[in-house]
Amino acid sequence: MDVPEPRVDWRSKGFFLPEGERTAADYAKEKPSLFDGGFTWPVLALRREAALANIATMAAYCARHGFAFAPHAKTTMAPGLIAAQFDAGAWGMTVATPNQALVLRKLGAGRILIANEVLDPAALRWLAGQDDIYFQVDSPAGVAAAASVEAGCLRVFVELGHAGGRTGVRTLEGLESVARAARDAQRLELVGVTAYEGQLTTQREVDDFLDLLVAGVERLRAAGLTFPLVSAGGSAWFDRVVARLAALPSDLRLILRSGASVTHDDGFYRERTPFRRVPAEGPLTAALEIWAQVLSTPEPGLAICGMGKRDAPFDEGLPVPIEVRRDGRTIAATGMSVSKLNDHHTYLAADGLAPGDLVRFGISHPCTAFDKWRHLPVVDEDHRVVDILETYF
Repeated sequence: MDVPEPRVDWRSKGFFLPEGERTAADYAKEKPSLFDGGFTWPVLALRREAALANIATMAAYCARHGFAFAPHAKTTMAPGLIAAQFDAGAWGMTVATPNQALVLRKLGAGRILIANEVLDPAALRWLAGQDDIYFQVDSPAGVAAAASVEAGCLRVFVELGHAGGRTGVRTLEGLESVARAARDAQRLELVGVTAYEGQLTTQREVDDFLDLLVAGVERLRAAGLTFPLVSAGGSAWFDRVVARLAALPSDLRLILRSGASVTHDDGFYRERTPFRRVPAEGPLTAALEIWAQVLSTPEPGLAICGMGKRDAPFDEGLPVPIEVRRDGRTIAATGMSVSKLNDHHTYLAADGLAPGDLVRFGISHPCTAFDKWRHLPVVDEDHRVVDILETYF
């Protein structure tokens, strides 16, 4: 991939640069401390070693189990991390929208999976001229929209869904009907079957749904519908995807799409990672942290920190206080908890804090953390800034 060198200036939140600009190479050479005055609060930082370890862990996991890996790039939309995943052996990348696919293609990414149906004529015309970009269909309308493109070739997965879930055909009869329509349509190529199990809440529900996916693949093949690919896998149940899809014939390429694994977290995925069920296969480590300053301690047991909904995710759990930094020393944030966020304020239940203290927070749900930041300092284990990560949202 062609990753442009990130540059930061006065527009970059968390970097305090009233004048001039700095490049990633500047930080790599100088390795300034995150706390030396060149940064301001709040700031979201990426721990380099943790992220690289997570990338290596998932690459090794997929290789051990015979899966190709196409992690969901919408988690980060960060060229630096996407390139690192390709360097570690990723087969492709998954995205949520044609616009995200365009970004990755402009950066030089090869195989791209759009994990959605595409109905927009402008996007379909562009996709028809691209190699190795795939998207999903789950309805006759989706097939008809794709088939209406007058030139080129579109490569589609037919998607199986479940009751109460998002997209996807709800029955095997419907799956076969849509697959036949895709096969028979001009300028469409049926490349596979896909599903998403991440919204299910129990292992029994997940296993039953994945078994239905296996049955659907077998049904289509028995009906003479041929394709090379089968895809599934969010970040909460990928061990069950590996276990249940093992029943599929060996001539199919199985693709895992788990995206949040690249940075993991200290909340939602810490509790739901498959490596809690299969610890010998992991682990993953939280690689994102937000440093915020205590602005006020207006009453006993309450500290107000300068961080809010514009800075930290809150849809799958509130930020998690980890440690406090004061006068260059850190102590564990034992007994502290976040009760709510405003746009720019965090309500922290805590005793013993003072205005000016820095609090390191872990985040819950990386997919809604990266989109709030254009640039992130990348830090080593001593919190020296060694790189800049840029996002393309």
